[in-house]
Amino acid sequence: MSNSERARILVVDDEENIVEVMRSALLSEGYDVQATSDPLRAERMLEENEYDLVVTDLKMTPVDGLGLLRRCKERDPHMQVLLITAFSTVETAVEAMKAGAFDYIVKPFKLSELKLVVRRALEHRATIVENDQLKAMLRQKYDLSNIVGESPAMQRVFERIRKVADTDATVLITGESGTGKELVAKAIFANSRRHDKPFVSINCGALPETLLESELFGYVKGAFTGAIGDKRGLFQAADGGTIFLDEIGLTSPALQVRLLRVLQEREVRRVGDTKDFKVDVRVIAATNEDLQAKVREGKFREDLYYRLSVIPIHIPPLRERASDIPLLVQHFLDRINTKTGRRYRASKEFLDLLTVYEWPGNIRELENVIERATALAEGNILRPEDLPDNIVSYRSEGVPKISRELRAVVEETERAHIARVLDETGGNKRLAARIMGIDLATLYRKMERLGIKG
Repeated sequence: MSNSERARILVVDDEENIVEVMRSALLSEGYDVQATSDPLRAERMLEENEYDLVVTDLKMTPVDGLGLLRRCKERDPHMQVLLITAFSTVETAVEAMKAGAFDYIVKPFKLSELKLVVRRALEHRATIVENDQLKAMLRQKYDLSNIVGESPAMQRVFERIRKVADTDATVLITGESGTGKELVAKAIFANSRRHDKPFVSINCGALPETLLESELFGYVKGAFTGAIGDKRGLFQAADGGTIFLDEIGLTSPALQVRLLRVLQEREVRRVGDTKDFKVDVRVIAATNEDLQAKVREGKFREDLYYRLSVIPIHIPPLRERASDIPLLVQHFLDRINTKTGRRYRASKEFLDLLTVYEWPGNIRELENVIERATALAEGNILRPEDLPDNIVSYRSEGVPKISRELRAVVEETERAHIARVLDETGGNKRLAARIMGIDLATLYRKMERLGIKG
């Protein structure tokens, strides 16, 4: 926490001269400081005010520093407490640290020492608060309500996530590239009992085998050229939490053996080490490959496959959940609107083109297309001309014959309806648009698309 944020500090000591010295020293650092030599008044001040840090003498009456420490932690678990003690009570101060005090300093102390420990305590509090905020944001961002989809296929995915999230079962997420496998992994984590512990993610296909091994398991000094010190691996870093192994199908046979041992024994051994470390880690893996086919081909260990796929979750490709496309488009537009302050919305013609396209890049491709469209759009309405040529041309090339014939019938019916209303209104387009329940600009676009002159 920077001084400019005016951290609030309460100073308590039953010796008035010491209180004033500490108060003046901390005021000079830019903090908002309140002070008292009466520990009973300090209790009342804790009830009436919010503090980031309390600096208190340990030995006071009728309320001592340990009593104030307990009050502080009851009031706010993140409130930091710094104890001032004499040599004779250092042992008590150490016990107080076990009870939640940040640190202690021994009388007589230098003011420079006091300022240093106070700064460290406030930085520690800021880190804790920031982590809590990030975890809350993570839970909100990856709450199931933020994974978009109403199709039956996605409802099955949601149901599976709800059932397995709060277990420790290993999960294997399968699906094509761009379907949102990592989003599902984070939703499982955010809704699990481990949500306040680490979430560590690694793409197993992005690193060469030797580097991936040292990243996952760590190494000891001298294990290989360049290993100038010991390093913990990601499994140890994720202890108590969750590790997400993306593109697990791209791991080598040797690495698969090591991963199998972690899953079986819950132990890791660093590269070059002779001892094992116990780890408590939930494993979520993902792949866009057919692991069962790789098992049959001898390219993936069968025992590892079964260890990983305790709970399989398959994410359907976007082409199999076309009914979700309008929802996804609105989801991306809401995010862009929030960021830009604009009010983009998609026209029916724009959505029609998106729903017949095959989406080989799945949701990732759709998101990129929406970002591109909003960047190119002249107004707030997204139209077909804002789409890439491959999506526009796909309407005639990729749609089955029966769909093209049906669309032709619909367009002919629409053309005849517009022409009849224009005829009845004597060519008054504004009146015709009002009768048809559309705005004038939409009527002009329909006339242009359907080849209606006038």
